[in-house]
Amino acid sequence: MNETFQVGSITIAAAAVTDVGLKRKHNEDSILALPHVYVVADGMGGYEAGDQASAAVVEAFRTIAQGADLLTLEMLREALELADDGVAAVADGTRRGAGSTVAGAAVIEHAGAPHWVIFNVGDSRVYRHAGTALQQVTIDHSLGQELYDAGRITAAELAVFPERNVITRAIGAVDAEADSWLMPVRNGERLLLCSDGLSSEVPDELIRQTLGQGGDPLRIANALVALAKRSGGRDNISVIVVEVQRGAADFDLGGAPDGESDAEQEQFLLETTVPVVE
Repeated sequence: MNETFQVGSITIAAAAVTDVGLKRKHNEDSILALPHVYVVADGMGGYEAGDQASAAVVEAFRTIAQGADLLTLEMLREALELADDGVAAVADGTRRGAGSTVAGAAVIEHAGAPHWVIFNVGDSRVYRHAGTALQQVTIDHSLGQELYDAGRITAAELAVFPERNVITRAIGAVDAEADSWLMPVRNGERLLLCSDGLSSEVPDELIRQTLGQGGDPLRIANALVALAKRSGGRDNISVIVVEVQRGAADFDLGGAPDGESDAEQEQFLLETTVPVVE
């Protein structure tokens, strides 16, 4: 269902949907949608271990966020550490081990204005859509992405690379370091958080078109899940769509009026998204 949240001066509409897909017997994804924090976690380790791992990640963020109007960077770090401990506890009870990806978005106050902190570990993603432009904010922690970044394979080769989804960072693994970005909250923008059950099945251009259509977050979330299933539905599919309705600054105040080209709008999104410096 659609939820409407008031976070300080900001009105946010959000919807979260998770689906087992067409090939898996069990859903190892977990999702969280609170007024000031949104999380998608994709568990690894097989049935029970995988879903327990992703549930431990979500529960860590729920625990830290409860009772808080806004989060802080320190609270997010604490949640990630608690998530790592929770997944490690799950892994201790298995022979195969366990892990989980995580992608999230939280509202904090920065320089007197609301900002998003976007973070990820693994290949679950956060996208930002504004106007007609789509920006993938997070960068996958995967073997395919690392080879692409090193210039060893092309984008076309990455799309068909058989080991492109091998994860190089995960909650509960030796390397569980999160990457994070800070960006101002803007009226009219939509964030999409998803597991790779969506992004591995549906190309970015089709995601962009779907986010750009009219309709509420739940309609869009269900449409994205349907696209993933229509493309094969080989994995669990989790989608959270977050729409900033009012109470923040407008995009045209930041230099990106509606009349600008897609490329100019995309460049504006990139310029307003900066890595969080620890």
